[in-house]
Amino acid sequence: MKELDVLVIGAGAAGCFSAIKASENFKQAKIAILERNAKPLAKVKISGGGRCNVTNVISNPEELSKHYPRGERFLKKAFYQFSSSDMKAWLESRNVPLKLYPDGCYFPMSNDSQTIIDCFLNELRKNDVQLLLNQRVETVEKLDSGLFEVQTPEETFRSKAVIVTTGGQPKISGFELLKAFDLKIVSPVPSLFTFNMPNEPIKELMGIVQENALVKIIGEKWTSNGPLLITHWGMSGPAVLKSSAFGARIFELKGYKSQIAVNWTGEENQEVVRESINQFVKSNKLVVNTPLYSIKSRLWTYLMEKAGIPNQFKCSELTMRHQNKLLEVLVNDLYLMEGKTTFKEEFVTAGGIDLNEINVQTMESKKYGGLFFAGETMDIDGITGGFNFQAAWTTAAIAGMNVLKNK
Repeated sequence: MKELDVLVIGAGAAGCFSAIKASENFKQAKIAILERNAKPLAKVKISGGGRCNVTNVISNPEELSKHYPRGERFLKKAFYQFSSSDMKAWLESRNVPLKLYPDGCYFPMSNDSQTIIDCFLNELRKNDVQLLLNQRVETVEKLDSGLFEVQTPEETFRSKAVIVTTGGQPKISGFELLKAFDLKIVSPVPSLFTFNMPNEPIKELMGIVQENALVKIIGEKWTSNGPLLITHWGMSGPAVLKSSAFGARIFELKGYKSQIAVNWTGEENQEVVRESINQFVKSNKLVVNTPLYSIKSRLWTYLMEKAGIPNQFKCSELTMRHQNKLLEVLVNDLYLMEGKTTFKEEFVTAGGIDLNEINVQTMESKKYGGLFFAGETMDIDGITGGFNFQAAWTTAAIAGMNVLKNK
């Protein structure tokens, strides 16, 4: 039997950071982390292609929270306690300088995720937090004494408080260790995935990026913007990944079969695009050599063929029918999505502990005092750009700062 003040379940981003913040705020506390795998911070290691997109330049809680399909209102309140600027300051005060990229993403200056891992492990050692690996938690329960009892195959732990940071789970069975608690859990579904389009010839243009595109699910009101990457299986890139995140539950209901509209111009006002076409037809250049909206040559040729405009036509030869068809192809180009592909290492799920179960000011369970949550184990997920990590840092910091306040 091991007795502790704080037991953290899961040594991922949220788990390690919550333990660090708890050790900073409660100096005498005995704190341990249980991790089922042989290595901690596995997702940090592989994220961002091994570079780790730590956070985003957006720090204002109102703006920052808009990047979360699930958890926007909850996180808006949380970000007032600990935002991206706080995480940046925390890392830099520990000799981990960050580099800002044009898309607003912060990476470690070293461009190596191991820098973040080394920083966290050093803080855990410095603050005497025990990191116990290869420890699979089987059950968690709250005793009549108010203590929590946590069982692994090898050992029993008792603790004043528990922080659950087991991450996103692909199936609801992943929350089995919390079965002793009457908690509402939102069934998980995939988020952040790319679109498979097996029967669309645009796949032959794989590798082409349209830097500013709009993606829309037909039948839904919202659009997603950003770069769009054509792949050998369909479409990817930030515009598609945002759409997959905000539409995660819609896509799941549709069986990942949907009609997708692409606006290659990135311009929401069609009249602005029509005016561009009106100027376009005043030129005597060949249509095929005069792409609009910085569309790459091969993609432009493909779109002209789709619009039924012959290669040898000059811009000035386009009839009104041609112009209307060109407008349609530029702003409402339809494709059939017939499946999804997980987005590499950025595996994210929508779903988890219902946020109504959790006190946003402390990350403590409203029903069970001393039981805290942080990271993707809650029904929170963000789009790409460092937002999922920031949600982990924020919720972990709040949990760590409050975990022993009432003990």
